[in-house]
Amino acid sequence: MDKGNADILRADGGRGARILGLNERANSTAASRSVNALDRWAAKRVLAGAGTPSISLELWNGEVAAGVSNPATRIRINQRSALFGLLYRTDIHFGDAYSDGRIEVDGDLVEFLENLYLSIRHSIPRDSWRRHVSEWLNRPNANSQATARGNIHHHYDLGNDFYQLWLDERMLYTCAYYSHEAATLEQAQIAKMEHVCRKLELEPGMQVVEAGCGWGALALYMAEHYNVHVTAYNISTEQLAYARARAEAENLGHLVNFVEADYRTMQGPCDRFVSVGMLEHVGLQNFRELGALVKRVLASHGRGLIHSIGRNAPAPNNPWIEQRIFPGSYPPSLSEMAEIFEPHRLSILDVENLRLHYARTCRDWLARFDSHVEAVSSMYDTSFSRAWRLYLAGSVAAFATGSLQLFQVVFTHEENDTVPLTREHLYR
Repeated sequence: MDKGNADILRADGGRGARILGLNERANSTAASRSVNALDRWAAKRVLAGAGTPSISLELWNGEVAAGVSNPATRIRINQRSALFGLLYRTDIHFGDAYSDGRIEVDGDLVEFLENLYLSIRHSIPRDSWRRHVSEWLNRPNANSQATARGNIHHHYDLGNDFYQLWLDERMLYTCAYYSHEAATLEQAQIAKMEHVCRKLELEPGMQVVEAGCGWGALALYMAEHYNVHVTAYNISTEQLAYARARAEAENLGHLVNFVEADYRTMQGPCDRFVSVGMLEHVGLQNFRELGALVKRVLASHGRGLIHSIGRNAPAPNNPWIEQRIFPGSYPPSLSEMAEIFEPHRLSILDVENLRLHYARTCRDWLARFDSHVEAVSSMYDTSFSRAWRLYLAGSVAAFATGSLQLFQVVFTHEENDTVPLTREHLYR
């Protein structure tokens, strides 16, 4: 592993323990292999705190200390420190202990997480003190330009070789669109790009601004298939290097300009604005500013589309995901997204929820990731591969159970009458 990637894995922004090196603690000898009454009490409290899902907890000496008989999933807690970490803050310590092997899941990981999410949702009232404390502890952070660059570097600059192992061949790291049951991940990602282009009603010669372009697939697709000019903004060095190389190889450099800059520097005017998978990194405090920027760059006849992970109601992000995997991330509700549009009198034309498409996308990613676990572990280490497997499995479960949504919102200026009267253009 090169020094740059090692630095990325060690960086946690001062918000908690690092994934790298956690496995060293897992190898330490437990103070005692025996189990006492306090351990059994703690196991029962941990399970009750999760809403008593249909699982069992097995302690380090092999004793089943809590849960149901003959469960579909058995959680093995290999160290006392892991047990009391769960009692203190399950939302952080489960992910850490699973990553370093102090906790094992005997059963299907996705099925277990779906069971857990539903159990917590149905057993802990929205207005309970526990939820209020969790929301206070996990309140979203503001994303300045400086922190945004660090956050993006942490997640997206892990190395293109890593993402190439389990993404599709065009390197799209956003929800795919499965237009038919037998669609492959590659086919579904192409269908997603086409779906976005049809919503935007692109025409040859249009100027398009894309905020947060990933590895450049959508920008290149729009240029190649719709003959539009795209200016795409991104602050991930690794992604931009890949995107520019692809543009050159496909002779599309005259139509696509990949700019290494924050979205807050974007210029206009443009006929279309599009952002797929970036809003989660913007931060609630910056939504109104984003709306002002879009209103400024979008021509009076223009149209925009924002594609984002979201929630049915405002809620804090999963703290383990935010601290260990996706720093600075926050999936907004539709009411929170309205801060982009309402203060600037931008008209929402269409909202579509692709939640089930994202559940399937994440399943496809997880299956590909699982087929390359050994390669990932050799690139980094075992705790890293276990952490990312938990992240992908948790994503499948979150979308499958409705904890997360995927919104596509189409909008324009309030006085723009050059908009379609029906949705026929999407399905011709």
